[in-house]
Amino acid sequence: MTNFTTNADLSTARLLKTRTCPTQSQVWIRRLIWKMAIATLALMAVGSATRVMNAGLACPDWPLCYGQLVPHQQMNLQVFLEWFHRLDAALIGCMAIALMGLCLWFRRQLPTWLPWGAAVALLLIVFQGVLGGLTVTQLLRFDIVTAHLGTALLFFIALLILGTALLPYQATGTVGKLPWISLIAAVLVYLQSLLGGLVASRWAAHQCFGLDQLCRVMNSHIFGVVPPTVMTLSLMWLAWRTPALNGRLRRLANVAGALVLLQILLGTATFWLHLQVEPLTVLHQVIGAALLGTLVCFTVLAWRDRAIASQLNPSEPKPTAV
Repeated sequence: MTNFTTNADLSTARLLKTRTCPTQSQVWIRRLIWKMAIATLALMAVGSATRVMNAGLACPDWPLCYGQLVPHQQMNLQVFLEWFHRLDAALIGCMAIALMGLCLWFRRQLPTWLPWGAAVALLLIVFQGVLGGLTVTQLLRFDIVTAHLGTALLFFIALLILGTALLPYQATGTVGKLPWISLIAAVLVYLQSLLGGLVASRWAAHQCFGLDQLCRVMNSHIFGVVPPTVMTLSLMWLAWRTPALNGRLRRLANVAGALVLLQILLGTATFWLHLQVEPLTVLHQVIGAALLGTLVCFTVLAWRDRAIASQLNPSEPKPTAV
């Protein structure tokens, strides 16, 4: 009896190899996207430092600072933090415009979804700039400050989705339910981040007395730690138990598990110290954003793996050996 190779088997072999053969333009754009993502993480760190240092209104006007591009005479630590936060945001905005331009210029060499993704990212950073102006003109109104953080995280997520989708990736077809678990974990971490932003913008950790509204906000954030922690640790455990899982996914799951444990430790310390140690509070927000980003990257790669697996296992029966 002789075995023969079908066309489906040949395509399977091709799909199991690196699925993307990036052009030079894709490589340039991917590098730009990852630089923007790192700059956005730094921007959120500076924004958190601006808040905990009570520097949100250090520049009383917007978009200038004391009517100047660089307020030399008024410059101190608080003014510098607010001014540098705006500078970083402006640079990221310029990079988003450049990304949109590159995607349009090289659109014939890029995936059809990439220009649309770049357009979404550009809209998000424009909206983020509007919210940044409103935080100043509306004197740090808590709902605007929270929306400002939420939009920054959405922009960060959009960049990570684009950058991860452009990475070369070798599928194994073994992810099973991991894409759903990581997606749920990412959504839960995002919602928990919004609750944390609400706690910070309303200074609930300082003003929680009895069972008033601020205590409900504070307690929601405390007890809200449980669902994303359970989902993230479940993701890590299932990744360990999944045979032949892509090494990149396994590493991302390990990083996510380590970050969620570190985040719990930082959150506990921040709570008991009532936000009095500014670097600790800033690190708490940065680690939260890093955890969210790790889960987003895992989710994108896992869904890519799942999509390839669905092509590797068509519903029609294969011919038998003759």
